[in-house]
Amino acid sequence: MTNQDHSKVITENPIGTGLDSFRASFNSTCGSRGISCSPDSLDRLDHDDLQDLTLDLLVALQGLRTPRLLPSTGRGKNLLSDLTGLNSAVNSNHFDFDPLTKCPDGEIWDQVYIAVTESTPPPRPAASSLQQTPWLYNISSPANSAEYRQDVDRVHKQELGPLYAGLRQFREKFCGRVPGLEVASKAVFEKCLEGDNPPFKEGWVGWPKDAKQDDVLSWFAGRSEKLAGLGKSYNSALTNQRRPLAQPNKPIQGSTGERKLNIGFVNDSQARKDSHCHWRQILVPGEVKSNPSANIASKAWLDLGRYAREVLTAQDTRRFVLGFTLCGSLMRIWEFDRLVGIASEQFDINQDGPQFVFTILGFLWMTEEELGFDPTIITKAGQRYVHIQRNGQTERIVIEKIMKRAPCVAGRATTCWKAYRDGHPEVPLVIKDSWQYTERDEEGELLKEATDKDVVNLARYYHHETVYVRGAVDNIRDNIRGGLNITEATNYRPERSVLPTNESAVSTPRISRSGYGGTKRSSSQTGASLPPAKRCCSASPTKAGYNPLQNRVHRRLILRDYGTPIYEARSRTALFAAFEGSIKGHQSLHQAGLLHRDISINNIMINEDETNPSWPSFLIDMDLAIREIREGASGARGKTGIERRHSRVARDGRRTMCDCI
Repeated sequence: MTNQDHSKVITENPIGTGLDSFRASFNSTCGSRGISCSPDSLDRLDHDDLQDLTLDLLVALQGLRTPRLLPSTGRGKNLLSDLTGLNSAVNSNHFDFDPLTKCPDGEIWDQVYIAVTESTPPPRPAASSLQQTPWLYNISSPANSAEYRQDVDRVHKQELGPLYAGLRQFREKFCGRVPGLEVASKAVFEKCLEGDNPPFKEGWVGWPKDAKQDDVLSWFAGRSEKLAGLGKSYNSALTNQRRPLAQPNKPIQGSTGERKLNIGFVNDSQARKDSHCHWRQILVPGEVKSNPSANIASKAWLDLGRYAREVLTAQDTRRFVLGFTLCGSLMRIWEFDRLVGIASEQFDINQDGPQFVFTILGFLWMTEEELGFDPTIITKAGQRYVHIQRNGQTERIVIEKIMKRAPCVAGRATTCWKAYRDGHPEVPLVIKDSWQYTERDEEGELLKEATDKDVVNLARYYHHETVYVRGAVDNIRDNIRGGLNITEATNYRPERSVLPTNESAVSTPRISRSGYGGTKRSSSQTGASLPPAKRCCSASPTKAGYNPLQNRVHRRLILRDYGTPIYEARSRTALFAAFEGSIKGHQSLHQAGLLHRDISINNIMINEDETNPSWPSFLIDMDLAIREIREGASGARGKTGIERRHSRVARDGRRTMCDCI
């Protein structure tokens, strides 16, 4: 059917009142939740409501004449057969719901075609017999710089993986580090029991009976302010610098896509409801739901994970994020790091008043390090710097600017800064921080080996180290979490063994990844077609199955070559010269016995600044590099990189520069 015939069918068979039943269902749902009946309200409905509404919509669409006349997207008789198949997808727990608005008929049917196309599983690729570390995709790796919420959320669920809740010693590990908090919180709660009209009497006075979201947000912000006031006599310094802020209907600045935050604690004591806040200011994000049943992974937990992702992305020295969920009167405290999200036991704030006071004062009193900021990056007199031990001497490396911060929660979370040695700003350096699986070879060791072997056109080694915090190796399991054992979580289930394959874990539009440098693809690439979805692979071929107790360690690498991605070349001559240099660099690396394994347009750098002593063109990012003689896979859970572009080449026969190197 041609586009003209397609349009003719839609014009001659108007929807008219065909969706009135769906609109009535939508209005009824919003009314029962106490929210306005507008498209913006969809963000405030829970998963079950959206699922029910979508099923109502499908029933209404199937009752129209139009889908019987429009063609199928696949082998079905018509679009009606596709809609029938979509019912089961919507009825699952893994379907993403896009906003449904009053649009022209043509746009509605276009969205129907998109929905049935996305819900159709792709052909399963043949698994390779070659045993390798599986490929994983996270939010830092979308295929296109246009970041749509439904695409990001789909990958966000996969990236976060299992969230572990009910850890009994969670409170002690994270809040117990605050000096005097236990004693002060008990004293403050005692004050809440005093007087003729005490704030706490068989529960918190003023708590909204129906626990409607807006009422709870207003109560929470007000009660937290009062507790902060009562606690000032015990710790006035930090209390005066922070406050709770509820802005559920106002987007927080700093997101690529529009994101709103229910409530949180911010580092601006003057912030008010009408203030414009940035994700850089959010210290502790929170998620409030009126229904206690929303305290599950697919609802409140996932929403809080989205906020944690925004905080980690906007704050370039953040190692982890603390947050909370409040579903009805049931509260949990959360921690999101580069492995997964974990949470405390659930408690009822109206039955356990002391713990609520302890939690609120903890959020107000924690130091920046206790909230997850990196204490090894020092800020003084408007300048940021780190200290390193190199050649027996202490050096100060001054951070000039942020270059790249991978937007993700779980993963390597690579962050790069342009820097220089104190007193030598004319020689640019690059600091690269990342969270590596402990099974992986250290990138710094491989790069040092390459530099010692005089490999050309590869970013040269300056220094590398494992970061220490509080005198201990900065890893997630032992340092950040203080040895908390996730197998003691109430919802922990041993992971089932997954047979090793060479397939990918998640499909999503992705921004080209880079060891450092550019953060977006060039405009000529943003319209490129996306490869089909890949199937899941989460096990290491060297293990019996996925090990949920794997660990990541904080590593820091400093390079002495700085440039920009090759696609920013100013001329074709410079572009081809950079290609030539990168080929020579790859060849030189191969002759040194190392294989890069991650050549991409963001990992080939060009230097067109005559005052910059770096290579004119060079390769970066040895994260996935290996020595050419290696027995088996590393044992890491997964890897990310350019495999997706390779799979596209294999599928349609097109070749890229990656295939020629």
